[in-house]
Amino acid sequence: MALSDVFLTPLGLAALLAVVPVILLYLVQPDPRRVELPTIALLLDDEQRDASNPLLERLRRNLLLLLQLLVLVALAVALAGPYVSVSESQTVEETVIVLDGSASMTVDTGDGTRFAAARAAARETTTGTNSVVFAGTESRIALRSGGDTEVQATLDELTVTDVSADLGAAVSQAASIAGENARIVVFSDFADDGWTNAVRSARARDLQVDLRQFADGGANNVGIVDRSFSGRNVTLSVKNFGNATATRSVELGGRSRSVDLGPGDIERVTLTIPGGGGRAQLTPGDAFPADDVAYVAAPADPTVDVLLLTNDRDRYLTTALSVIEEVDLTVDEPPTTVEDEYDVILYSDLEPESLLRGNVEAGRNVIEAGGGVGILAQPSPPDTYGDLLLLSPNGTGQNPSVGRVTTTELTRGIDFPPPGTYLQGSLRAGTPLVQTTGGTPLVATQRRGAGRVLYYGYVGDDPFRFNYQYPVFWKRATFHLAGRESLASLNRGTGDRLQFGNETDVETPAGSVSARTVPLDTVGFYAVGDRRIGVSLYSEAESDVEAVPLADRTDDGEAVTREEERQVPQPLTWLVALSALLVIVGEVAFLRRRGDL
Repeated sequence: MALSDVFLTPLGLAALLAVVPVILLYLVQPDPRRVELPTIALLLDDEQRDASNPLLERLRRNLLLLLQLLVLVALAVALAGPYVSVSESQTVEETVIVLDGSASMTVDTGDGTRFAAARAAARETTTGTNSVVFAGTESRIALRSGGDTEVQATLDELTVTDVSADLGAAVSQAASIAGENARIVVFSDFADDGWTNAVRSARARDLQVDLRQFADGGANNVGIVDRSFSGRNVTLSVKNFGNATATRSVELGGRSRSVDLGPGDIERVTLTIPGGGGRAQLTPGDAFPADDVAYVAAPADPTVDVLLLTNDRDRYLTTALSVIEEVDLTVDEPPTTVEDEYDVILYSDLEPESLLRGNVEAGRNVIEAGGGVGILAQPSPPDTYGDLLLLSPNGTGQNPSVGRVTTTELTRGIDFPPPGTYLQGSLRAGTPLVQTTGGTPLVATQRRGAGRVLYYGYVGDDPFRFNYQYPVFWKRATFHLAGRESLASLNRGTGDRLQFGNETDVETPAGSVSARTVPLDTVGFYAVGDRRIGVSLYSEAESDVEAVPLADRTDDGEAVTREEERQVPQPLTWLVALSALLVIVGEVAFLRRRGDL
């Protein structure tokens, strides 16, 4: 057996050479002088003494030398670092728990959820010092260096989410806080593949990483994985993740459609959204309920009533408004009386003498009621507009260059061309969204009380009206003035966030919160005042909940082990050093007994 199998530093045994000079000193010291005493009864020669070998006799009878030699040997062995091989788990002093809280952990196993089983197992994995990293909406350290009681309390507070979590980021974060003699234990279903590199990196740092898989249930899952909106309709994408043909009924607002899906098939179902929205439900459901429902939010009144007042009807404008499915357009020519209620009133190409004050007051009433007014520029705007016209006009200009464009929901993704003719002037109030290089606004908006005002500065032969984005702009402008959000903005996927300028009260599926940022980590409806937002899980990766067993997985051709049982050296230096100390204590006791101390 090689010395390296017993000692960490075999070179330390060289200290045994110190024994040689000690023995030589004892050998060369002079013998004690014999004195003859008359009373032989007091001292008798030892008849058993071997007079033929006095040197060996001296060594044998000198206990002090033996004790000193034992001390030297023990110190030399301690310097060599003696050890025994033990399982690495026996050396662990700190445990870092990584708990997966992603949507796939909500799969029903028949005895509860995967998350419940993982959390119960995590409770039994504590050591003297523990940390907890939670993979939810984002990876976060839930506990740093706590005892068993603190771990239990922390695990009680953690709840599973309906988001796609980054397990790899959680493992990397656990590795960053792990100290010496620490192990990382990951509790997850390992349904995705984003964690393998993080585990490999942690093990490369000589950290022990144990993987505990909880992947029961979830076979033959069928779920809603995407949605799109067109007018008053929603199109839901339904995918079969199982290995057998499945039939599902998709129901929304009392209407339903049945689809047959082969293994891996995706079918798209289009349904009309009822006023106020509703829940699109797959029936029958399965073990993963999070993707069996899509929460669809919509305004209670899906129709936007728009009045266009004009004395020179612009067919491009009226066509752009008419093709918007949600818009109910009325075109009237002043002088006229506005009697019906509208959400939006647009003023375009009006003869100043024909525009009645009552027509303008109708616009003010719409703003006061929470609607909006849009003023389209013309060479000589009627003075009757008053402060509804956000621009202070100063004649017309031609062929400017478009300068700054502020990105908002109104302008996002739209390329505004330079106008042939535009109304010059400075802004009285509001915010410019599109400007010429000279600073004249081409598009501006203002929030006024409960309502909104829009200014559109293109005049005459507007080149923008030939652009395919022209109807897109007017659809956005109409919804903006009416205070209506698009269906796409009212319906979000889990993992998104609601951002507010100030602390805002939000009713979530889990209860009321007051914050400036609210994570959308649970499926359901979120309410902010009168505004309701539908949040659903739309993720093919997360809906593919049938995880591959770890025993069958490989990472770059190497098997991914569940648990590591490596043999590591357990140093015995402290034990040997303690033995040397005990011998030294014995030597002192011997010297005291002999009277030398």
